[in-house]
Amino acid sequence: MARKPHRDDGNHAATIAHPEERRDASRRARVEVTFDDQAALGALFGEFDANLVQIENRLGVYIAARGDTVAIEGPQDDVARARDVLLKLHEKLLTGEEMDAGAIEALIAMSNEPTLDGIITGDAKVPPIMIRTRKKTITPRSATQGDYMRQLASRDVIFALGPAGTGKTYLAVAQAISQLITGSVQRLILSRPAVEAGEKLGFLPGDMKEKVDPYLRPLYDALYDCMPPEQVDRRIASGEIEIAPIAFMRGRTLADAFVILDEAQNTTREQMKMFLTRFGQNSRMVVCGDPKQVDIPGGDRMSGLADAVDRLEGVEGIGVTRFTRADVVRHPIVGRIVEAYEGEDA
Repeated sequence: MARKPHRDDGNHAATIAHPEERRDASRRARVEVTFDDQAALGALFGEFDANLVQIENRLGVYIAARGDTVAIEGPQDDVARARDVLLKLHEKLLTGEEMDAGAIEALIAMSNEPTLDGIITGDAKVPPIMIRTRKKTITPRSATQGDYMRQLASRDVIFALGPAGTGKTYLAVAQAISQLITGSVQRLILSRPAVEAGEKLGFLPGDMKEKVDPYLRPLYDALYDCMPPEQVDRRIASGEIEIAPIAFMRGRTLADAFVILDEAQNTTREQMKMFLTRFGQNSRMVVCGDPKQVDIPGGDRMSGLADAVDRLEGVEGIGVTRFTRADVVRHPIVGRIVEAYEGEDA
């Protein structure tokens, strides 16, 4: 059972103190942090101090809160990480960002990264990285996401490779919506190969849209998370947002568009070549997929995603981002599941 952080009745300093090393084998330390904006303390600590408990359990430290001051004790490196996580969490809450357990988990994971300050808050030399949509402002939850978001804003064609839960498609959709809102592109085109993930769905009823929608549902979910549903539906009806299987791309030139291909590991080499050569003027193209989850029928055909990356990595204007299980930003158990399966495959 998780231990509730201690509410201390002692007196503490009203500033951030330098860790005092206890001279023992474990190099333990103590640090105190005082937060000026007391109105944010409820959100900072969480209901029943849930946020503090989460940080304690993940970093192996002891946190005591009294008033607007938090004291952290434990191994020196972990105390420093816990302090940084609390400071970043407080800073993000003051800017109006919503912070749930997943966001706090991401801050904890990023506390190992030397580029944390630049990614989250920016400074005079490193501007903050963010994507603004109608419903939220999105900031990276890992260093790899930060690199990916930079590529989404600057490269013509981006390949995003990695396991589920790393934000490959979600961030691409968010960037596309941001550019659609600002008018830098006129259309958003989302596509996936209509390949079943191991199961047989049989003959689906309905018209063409009803037949292919089940394959494209994850793309709808990302759209609705970044833009009010009525706006999504209106833009789909007007043709500003188009969601279609990859077969519908043949013979077209996609100009003034932000084009996303999801589950690209399930394309053949011929399909991938066809898709990439649809690129038109003033467009951006993002190709997302997990090379370890290929469901191409027959099992002996090379994935178009792997082939394209082999051919095109290093070509001017093309970016490649590789995510790992360490970048999974869904529930922490997703990362452990990915790790278990990848370990078995290895």
